Amino acid sequence: MKIAVAGTGYVGLVTGVCLAENGHSVTCVDIDDRKVALMKAGVSPIYEPGLEELMVSNMERLDFTTDYKGAYRNADVIFIGVGTPEKSDGSANLSYVYGVAEQIAASIEKDCVVVVKSTVPIGTNDKIEGLIKSNLKNNVNVYVASNPEFLAQGTAVRDTLHTSRIVIGVEDKIPGNILKEVYNNFNAPIVVTNRKSAEMIKYASNDFLALKISFINEIANLCEIIGANIEDVAHGMGYDNRIGNKFLNAGIGYGGSCFPKDTKALHWLANFHDYELRTVKAAIDVNENQKLKLIKKSRKYFDSLKGLNVAVLGLTFKPGTDDLREAPTLVNIPLMLEDGANVKAWDPVGIENFKKVHPEDVTYCYSIEETLKDADICFIFTEWDQVKHFDLTNYSKLMKNPIVIDGRNCYDLESVKDATMVYDSIGRETIHNLEVSLI
Repeated sequence: MKIAVAGTGYVGLVTGVCLAENGHSVTCVDIDDRKVALMKAGVSPIYEPGLEELMVSNMERLDFTTDYKGAYRNADVIFIGVGTPEKSDGSANLSYVYGVAEQIAASIEKDCVVVVKSTVPIGTNDKIEGLIKSNLKNNVNVYVASNPEFLAQGTAVRDTLHTSRIVIGVEDKIPGNILKEVYNNFNAPIVVTNRKSAEMIKYASNDFLALKISFINEIANLCEIIGANIEDVAHGMGYDNRIGNKFLNAGIGYGGSCFPKDTKALHWLANFHDYELRTVKAAIDVNENQKLKLIKKSRKYFDSLKGLNVAVLGLTFKPGTDDLREAPTLVNIPLMLEDGANVKAWDPVGIENFKKVHPEDVTYCYSIEETLKDADICFIFTEWDQVKHFDLTNYSKLMKNPIVIDGRNCYDLESVKDATMVYDSIGRETIHNLEVSLI
């Protein structure tokens, strides 16, 4: 099938490449000539494990262009996978989606299905259908379908090729049948519903997972107070198949392009209709507070970070991606700098993106050892494998004061008990193995 994809971010590019992997002829559209040139050369503009390899192996079925008219003109199916960033009031910015819809209306010359892959508020597909049909330049039939994505950054390729479900929201059998054909080679259950229900499935799914993360973080905070171990608690909870063991890892909150934006967008939508989603509002509040957990912990050891050498391990919101959106470091590092700290930071893939935000006031290191040298305190913000497998004895060897505050519970407490260090994590006891108390 001849498919066009608008947008080459995480959603658009991964969707296009995976559709090509399943035998379709795909043209991906972007407005950036530089990005298009990179992709034509088989280079991914985003860091996503496995994506570039699939791009290269499917080049005979993949094309990249800035010519949206040529891409949309004779496409059987057009996927919209552009961003819907958060506005200052928490609502979703739909200008990019609507802009693509207008381009499609002006370009198509045959009957086609327009598929909204972007995460959009409930009712948006109806508006897109009206916008396209009122701006059509040619006498063609256009069907609009909702087909939300369920990928996670860092595992986006696997999540798309081996998705847990395919949700199709349509108001007519014809686009539903066409999309079933598009996904014929995907071995996953297909849920066909109306468009508003499909839109809600996406928001409800993401917001539920955000609720789960915020819940376990609150339990972790209480565990610290009463002396329980959050990992044992989560392990015991996970055996209950009504709860499950996913998204029960305590830490310093969720980040990225989905959970923060989608919780705020659904909360905003409910308020717009004079209804309050109190559980979602609570998840948002808990997450914002949790991001500051490590800075608060550091006050047990130093009244201020002024003049101290501070090591930061991990800049991205999670491992496996170079994405910084809503990363806790974006909140914490400015506070450290404001406090007068000398900040050294390491990340295997996120440094160049972080430099765009802090080009000069942070010292960037390209090894963990370099970051830790002569540090007075270390903060772990991202659970990269390099951090999880780091030799614990190196903390005392390299740091001036081996105080490690871990926001991702990277190390087993039994292992830490044999190391000369202070190890303060989330929802677990603090290990203090230094001869001289720093508290």
